[in-house]
Amino acid sequence: MNRLIQLREYDCIYIQEKVAGRQEERQSISLADFENLKNFILENEKVNKTLFLKITTKNNQEVLQAQNYVGIIQLKSGITIEILPKITNLENNIDDTKKILIKMLKTLKNSPFKTFQLANLKTEKMPLLEIFIQMFLDELAILVRKGIKSDYINIEENQSFLKGKLKINEQLKYNFIHKERFFINFDEYLPDRIENKIIKTTLLKIYDIAISFSIKQRIRTFLFIFDQVEKILNLNYSNFLKNLKIDRTINYYETVLLWCKTFLLKESFTPYSGKNIAFALLFDMNSLFESYVSDWIKKHCNHSVKLQDTTNYLVDKPKKFQLRPDIVLDDGEVIMDTKWKLVKCEEDISQTDLYQMFAYASKYKNCEKVYIVYPFEKNVFLPEYNTVVCEKNVKIIPVFFDLSKDCMNIYKSF
Repeated sequence: MNRLIQLREYDCIYIQEKVAGRQEERQSISLADFENLKNFILENEKVNKTLFLKITTKNNQEVLQAQNYVGIIQLKSGITIEILPKITNLENNIDDTKKILIKMLKTLKNSPFKTFQLANLKTEKMPLLEIFIQMFLDELAILVRKGIKSDYINIEENQSFLKGKLKINEQLKYNFIHKERFFINFDEYLPDRIENKIIKTTLLKIYDIAISFSIKQRIRTFLFIFDQVEKILNLNYSNFLKNLKIDRTINYYETVLLWCKTFLLKESFTPYSGKNIAFALLFDMNSLFESYVSDWIKKHCNHSVKLQDTTNYLVDKPKKFQLRPDIVLDDGEVIMDTKWKLVKCEEDISQTDLYQMFAYASKYKNCEKVYIVYPFEKNVFLPEYNTVVCEKNVKIIPVFFDLSKDCMNIYKSF
């Protein structure tokens, strides 16, 4: 059953049998699927302390509530759950929300999204999983046009013809009766090398999880192109990818292999485990928001910029509790830290966040301003905080970044 359920952060998943005939039914799954998803959450909460969905109650019934993770979860029954970010001004515009999510993913380091041109992709009505598969196939098409690499592969087999070197011991062992056959060893120039095996294995993997007929048809075309390539039989893909070395002769394979890594190892920059689901690709919105704002600052700000600066420690002797502000401008005159939180009034700013900003201000000698960057909310005014740190006046300033308009309300005043 290929069914798509679309959620936004903080939306809930219900048990189908308990909400039949109600509005919540469109965001509901069977009890068996609900239990599988619940076990997936509990396992990851226990092992990785990662909470993709929160087990809670609503209207006196158990529900699973989306948290700050976006992406895809595909259940073994074929249902795909798509979780999108909650972006102010785009509550009813799924297509633009997906485009912004992809723009944010493009800023992640060492990711296959980096080189992708968003203008090339038609996202209308396309599920997020299909968008990711389409991106991979587009990159693969570029690789195929440049040429699939082949290599001399050593082959040993029992054949009806003589080619290369006759293996005497094996000939006596296997062909003592069948004199018409030859056990031979020879080299053949084939595309059956490790990089292509990884691509073939990825194509077979995504064929199983793809939803639409057109995508499956396109995957079959690529499988035909890689027909002479064997798939990886060992499911421990990490060993193959770990030992893979990309030299200058195959550097055009790099983006495609990053996609393979994403699909085979489920490398969505959010580690998870569990056998209760078929496939998952999940991203922490805290990391995505930080990555996007940092990239935006580097492009729009005429100041020296350091990202994830590790110069200072909260305790100097011995050095303990390393400080890592997201963005440092002009050797610490301005410090910025991103927080993916819903802030609808001053009371939503946590004391912990302010303590963290105070720690930054106290350890960067030149610090004059510290900005806490939150996602944009309508009609909300946040005050500035003035504090004295080491006999200097420092401002702690909460600000908003509007993802729908791609702007920050105060960036010109840095």
